[in-house]
Amino acid sequence: MPPAARKPRPRRYDPKKTRAAVTAQLAHVQEAVSALAPGQLALPTRLGDWTVRELVAHLSLTLGSVARSLAQPVPPRAAATLLEWPSAAAPLASDIDERTRALAAAHDPVELLARTAAEFAEVVLPEPDDRPLPSRPGAMTLADILVTRCVELVVHSDDLAAATGREIPLDRQALAATTRLLADVLADRAPGGSVELRIPPFAVVQCVAGPKHTRGTPPNVVETDPLTWIRLATGRTSWAEARDAATVSASGERSDIGGYLPLLS
Repeated sequence: MPPAARKPRPRRYDPKKTRAAVTAQLAHVQEAVSALAPGQLALPTRLGDWTVRELVAHLSLTLGSVARSLAQPVPPRAAATLLEWPSAAAPLASDIDERTRALAAAHDPVELLARTAAEFAEVVLPEPDDRPLPSRPGAMTLADILVTRCVELVVHSDDLAAATGREIPLDRQALAATTRLLADVLADRAPGGSVELRIPPFAVVQCVAGPKHTRGTPPNVVETDPLTWIRLATGRTSWAEARDAATVSASGERSDIGGYLPLLS
């Protein structure tokens, strides 16, 4: 019986770059939202029946949760890893939806984002990177939680751009962190070395059980750009749609990774 495929170790991220990335991407979102006409806040999004107003409120809720966690008792240690985080949101979907709608109904989106940005700068940024915070799926360091906020900001910036037709810049470090984390989650959920996933210029991972590639050109290769990968990993586009649009290339009999997607929705 072949040995079980080894799962990847959680990647390390530069906390200073992550903090700067969250700050920069939040500023991009603020600028985009402040330029919206009132009617655009009622535009539909690709997130169920949420409008742009609910999407903005959700981003504020997500970023604000870090400051709220800092106000809770400090856990004895960080026990959860970044690779566990994407699985934690699904059981909370109903509660998140209810809180998002209530927040959207009660606050002006521009003011809400401004308050969130100020709270982040004043409450979150002064805290040490290794400070444990309560979270789902378990206590995590502040440094790791801020990587997850990069993911939230990048994914929902793309959702906001799709809904409004307004281009929203993606901070390079935030885009890199999001790409790498979601690639690592695939390698964790489908461990192995038979497929090489390439997302230049940010990530290359080995995944999927089967014959391991050791030298030369890998027999099974998937390659795509960062934004297409993020959309695939979060269910914003399907494997078939990306293949039809030629935004992803896949060669080799094991290269169809559509069955492992999405990773986060």
